[in-house]
Amino acid sequence: MSIFQRSQKEIGYTLYFNYFCHKCLILFVIIWSFPVFPSLAEAEEVFTLEQTIRQAIKANLGLKSSREDINAAASARLKQRSNFLPTLGATYKYKRNYEERTTAADGVTVPKNKYTFTGTFTQPVFTGFSLINKYKVAVLDFDIARINEKTVREAVVFEANKVYFTLLKAQKLAAIAREAVTQISAHKDVAKDFYEVGMTPLNDLLKAQVELANARQDLIVAQNNLETAKSNFNILLRRQINAPVEIKDIVDYCFFEKKIDFCFDMAEKNRLEIKEAELQVEIAQKELKLGKTDYYPSITLEGNYYKAGTDFDADGGDGISDPDSWDVTATASWNFWEWGKTGYGVKEKLSALAQARYQLAEIIDNIHLEVKQAYLNTKESEQNIMAVKQAIEQAKENFRISEERYKEQMDTSTDVLDAQTLLSKTMTNYYNALYDFKISKAYLYWAMGRAQEVEAGLE
Repeated sequence: MSIFQRSQKEIGYTLYFNYFCHKCLILFVIIWSFPVFPSLAEAEEVFTLEQTIRQAIKANLGLKSSREDINAAASARLKQRSNFLPTLGATYKYKRNYEERTTAADGVTVPKNKYTFTGTFTQPVFTGFSLINKYKVAVLDFDIARINEKTVREAVVFEANKVYFTLLKAQKLAAIAREAVTQISAHKDVAKDFYEVGMTPLNDLLKAQVELANARQDLIVAQNNLETAKSNFNILLRRQINAPVEIKDIVDYCFFEKKIDFCFDMAEKNRLEIKEAELQVEIAQKELKLGKTDYYPSITLEGNYYKAGTDFDADGGDGISDPDSWDVTATASWNFWEWGKTGYGVKEKLSALAQARYQLAEIIDNIHLEVKQAYLNTKESEQNIMAVKQAIEQAKENFRISEERYKEQMDTSTDVLDAQTLLSKTMTNYYNALYDFKISKAYLYWAMGRAQEVEAGLE
């Protein structure tokens, strides 16, 4: 073997060895870095509908605010209850006279320094039923606060469903727009090739280019709508507005089989707004009784304990004849004539009671309207799903045939573009119907006062 051949062989071994070492080094770096940077291998968290609802409930500020309303109402209830108990008080007084003196009439010595301590208690005995009615109003306010918290929770559950399915719909429509751009772009390339070899007129190529520009514009709109839907999702969960979002798709569905009368009955039974309005009527009734308080006298029991002295401990001294004393007083008072003030106040409360009853009837009417609209929207979406679902495969096959016929010069470019437009429209209509159905169904459950069943996945 010549020196040239031997050196060439050694160079080959060297290059191979260097290549092998290089690959081993890359493999070592990858293996070493994998446990150190696990986030590179971890996928983004995929939110399910149930997780979205739980996180929305946990993060919602309105729900937190309503819980503070419950705490405030509970404190107000306890405050009113304390009015049934006696009030205790104390007064400590120091008085300095110019000089010690003796009165001329009875020879009583008035000390120069006098310290007086007075302890008092006041117990309301009868207040014209005002205390008991005020306490009952506070209890009803507490019940309303708890109902409001549940109402906000149900609204959050529906909003989570709406945002979730709106995001899924935006993803599907963006994917359809993206696929349309791909299909029209491929068709434009074919039309260009045919034009360049003289098989088709320039008009076919121009139509394809125009449709491609329109499809790209539609894609931009769809992508913007998708970004907006992601932002709404992040705001609902109080995440960073531009945080990446990954959610689990839900394409299966179950039609709503109940009749509308069942929905009305469920709404009248479960809607918290009706219960709140009924409590408002009860409050108006209690306020009416409060307005009649002045028709009755009020009775109060008061007690005082006195202690006086010439030193700071108020324990007697020169000039103090009786260092300890007490008294109890029962007082009954009654303003029996106030020129119709109480009667006018009662009439005012009667009008407020009538308004509360009218509002209850109006709320029931509005709830019936909400239920009917939700029911009709749900049924409309059901029919749209059934109508469009069968047309999807037909539209796909029509587009495939049109492409093949165009390649064989049996169809024009317009036929292919029309077929593609029909396919995109059919797919868009289907996913619009599918996710609108899910949103309408969630709204129907909310309108029936059964949003908790959607939350638990029982619908």
